[in-house]
Order: sequence, then structure tokens, then C-alpha cells
Amino acid sequence: MPTYRDEVVVLRTQKLGEADRIVTLLSRRHGKLRAVAKGVRRTSSRFGARLEPFMVADVQLYQGRSLDIVQQAESLGAYGADIAIHYDRYTAANAMVEAADRLNEAEATPNQYLLLVGGLRALARGEHASRSILDSYLLRAMALSGWAPALAECARCGASGPHDAFVAQLGGTVCRDCAPTGAARLDGDSARLLRSLMAGEWDEVDAAPPAAAAAASGLIAAYAQWHLERGIRSLSHVEALR
Repeated sequence: MPTYRDEVVVLRTQKLGEADRIVTLLSRRHGKLRAVAKGVRRTSSRFGARLEPFMVADVQLYQGRSLDIVQQAESLGAYGADIAIHYDRYTAANAMVEAADRLNEAEATPNQYLLLVGGLRALARGEHASRSILDSYLLRAMALSGWAPALAECARCGASGPHDAFVAQLGGTVCRDCAPTGAARLDGDSARLLRSLMAGEWDEVDAAPPAAAAAASGLIAAYAQWHLERGIRSLSHVEALR
């Protein structure tokens, strides 16, 4: 059986036997991977700490029949420690890796890998508010998967905006003629913030009013969870920080 190398982000781990772990990885070139890391729970393990959630590593794997086997791991980004000591960063990172874990193989592209690495690095460094980093990640991850929300035109009829209603099920902002009864209303500040989060205009994001940030976060969470078809459990902990 062949061996291969790749850069990976550790999404989650689970115990296997007395000393091993199964690690779920988002890789740069091979999509999502599940592999056995043997002996990593022993204190003598050479690379156990490099295979914890939120860590970025260069790994060598042996291709097994059902699960691959991690043979080597070299750290490329030790973000876990700086994320874990701040609860807001930790909850945001958990929501990000959970969303990444929901990607199917066709969506687990090199760009998804790079987006997640960039988001975790920004969280570890505290470059912006943790919730803003998470919101930007979710919007961009959805866009890379082919689910970019309509923010400048009506998602249903294509009429030019700006529009003041947002419906996750319809694909983003909608005009008043297309908006169903009870559709979430979108004020100007929140609409501008959504566009800035998508474009990575961080000066605009950082200066957004708290009310607009809270409103945008709620819409993004609803949009991401609708398209992923299951709730992101970690988002409930992020919501509790508001």
C-alpha cells in the first residue's frame, strides 16, 4: 500500500482502544480524511500534540483498507493553545471545524482548506472579534460550496437591490414582492456588514455597530445551517456569549 503526504487541519478526534485516536482531517489535496494515529495518547508519543483539534500539520499517511494510518506529523500551525485559552475563540473555532466537517468530498477543496487555516490563524492571533471571524468564514465557506447568498439582488427574481428582507431558504436577500410573510428584516447597517464580511473588508467589519453585528450573525447562522441541512451544535455556545 502506498504512502502519501499532505497538509491538514485537525477537525476532531475520538479515542480508539487504550492509546490510539481516530483523527478527522481536512487536507489540502486529498479532501477530508479519517486516519488512525497510533499511540498518540501515550505521554511518550512523538506527535500526539500535533494532532489535536485546530492544529495544522504536514503529515505522512499510510493508505489502509478502511482507515489510513498517520506515520509522521510535523507542525505547521500550532493554533490550538492560543485558541483554547479564550472561550470566545474556542467556541468560534469549534463551530468552524464542525462546519468544515459537514462538507462532502466534492466540496472539500484546497480553497476550503486554505480558508479554514486562515480563519483559525486569525482566531489564534485575536485579529478581529471571534464572532466576526466565524461569520466571515461561514459566508465564504458557503460561497466556495456553491451556496453564495444573494446580497446585492433578489435571490428569487433577480431584481437589483438593496433589499430589506433576508430569507435563508430562498438564498439570501429578497425584494418586498418576493418576501414571504414574517421574513427577517435587514436594516442598512446589517446589509452592509454582510457584504463586508463576504468581501473581507475588515475595517468596515470592525467598525460595525453591535446591533448590526448581532443581526448579521443570526442571519448567517440560519443560512449556513439551512444549507448544511443540520444544525451546527457549537453555534449554541457562540450564541450564549452575546
